[in-house]
This record gives sequence, structure tokens and C-alpha cells, in this order.
Amino acid sequence: MKNSISLSFILLISTIFTCAQKKDEPLTSYHPKIWSSPTEGTFNYRHAAPVKIIKGKKYPLLVFFHGAGGRGVDNKGQLLDAGGLSAFEKMGVRTKLNSHIFAGQVPKGEKWVNVSWSLLGHKTPEISESMRMAMEAIDSFIQNPKNQVDTSRIYAMGLSMGGYGTWDAIQRRPNFFAAAVPICGGGDKSIAKKLVNLPIWAWHGEKDTVIKPSRSRDMIEAITKAGGTPKYSEIKGRGHNSWIDCWKSQELWSWLYSQRKK
Repeated sequence: MKNSISLSFILLISTIFTCAQKKDEPLTSYHPKIWSSPTEGTFNYRHAAPVKIIKGKKYPLLVFFHGAGGRGVDNKGQLLDAGGLSAFEKMGVRTKLNSHIFAGQVPKGEKWVNVSWSLLGHKTPEISESMRMAMEAIDSFIQNPKNQVDTSRIYAMGLSMGGYGTWDAIQRRPNFFAAAVPICGGGDKSIAKKLVNLPIWAWHGEKDTVIKPSRSRDMIEAITKAGGTPKYSEIKGRGHNSWIDCWKSQELWSWLYSQRKK
């Protein structure tokens, strides 16, 4: 009887371990790196390369800004939180779209943008340490000729805390990105005119109580009034997880990767 119980326990542990391995298996394609800032600080990020790189050819880059649940120092939570890793793999970002992916990680207790998520509006604050170092790391990555990055096809995408990060990044660097997908976030509508020439597709849940949908609506309205033509999808009945709808939209991915900076 004891031997039977012991064998069952061993099989259970083995099954749990195998499942955990399978869950993290795609993560092995995302190589962990640590950026050391020339001024101060270090920054964790992971990078995945296109599945096939041909010498002399250039490839797009997706910069992903994770949500609050991905914060930490393990240099993997930024991809495992909210199903980001699974979505990128399922939609073939590395394979079908043959794209680089860059995903930095904010330490616990810090943010991409130092503003309260409960506010109904905000002015752009001083750049956060995580955003500053993320941009440094991205610049270094792009400048490395071995990575063969197509600088006319750099895309920003982020959810929740990372939705704020996406708006912040494109407002600080409106001429750097080719397109952006801010998901349930918010930006500074007073400087929306900076974004009139940037293709943007924002997403938000109609019933989001964590970050009010008015944050996305206000940005879209302000950009439109300034002369831009942003896209906006507000998902009926959806709460604070509109990334589910965004990530499974084939139309979204086709649109995003068709954008090219002029």
C-alpha cells in the first residue's frame, strides 16, 4: 500500500513538472539579457529573433510593454503574465510574421509611467527609470548590425500598465515607431497632436473598472480632433482584459505588420 502511494506521488510530481516544462518551453526562444545603463542602473529584458534570418535582409521589431502582473526580477514574468507569450506564439509573431520581439521587465513596485491608474487624465511626467533604460536597450539592440532590424518597421504594443507605457513611449518618440497598439491604457491628451501621423489601434473593454475606457476614448478623440485617423476597438461586455480580443484578432496583426514608417 505504501509503495502504491509513493508511486502515485512520484507520478503526480512528474506530471506537474512536465506540465511546467511545457508551459515554459516557448520561453526558451526568448533569450534573457541584462542592460547596463551608461548612466545608472540595470534593466532585464528578453529578446526573440525571427525564426529565419537571411544575411543582408532587414526584419521588423515588436516592442512589448507588459502589465503590472509581469513585474519582478525573474526576467520571464513580463512574457508569462496575461498570456503574452502564448499569444505571440499562437499568432506566429516569430514564425509567420518573422519578427523580432523585445520584452523588458519593470521591477516590483515600479511602473512604466509614474502616474496613478485611477486618474481620468494625466500630464506626461518625467520619464521613469524603466522606460529610460528600456529605450536605451532598444536603441542598442537596433544599432547592432547583427540583429538586422528594419527601422521603418518598429512596433509598440502594451497592456494595462503597459498600455500606459505604450502611449508614453510613442508620445516621447512619435517619429520612432511605425505603429502602436495601446491596450486598456491612457496617455496625455494635451499632446495628442504629436501622434497625428502615427498609425494607432487602441483597445479597451467597455466594462473595465481598473482603467476606465474613457482613458482610451479621450486619446482617440484628441488625436482625431488634431487631424489623425487612429483606430479604436471598445469591446462590449469586456472588463480589464481586452488584450484577449486584441491578440486573437488576425485583422489586428495583419494591420500592424503592414505598417511602415515613411
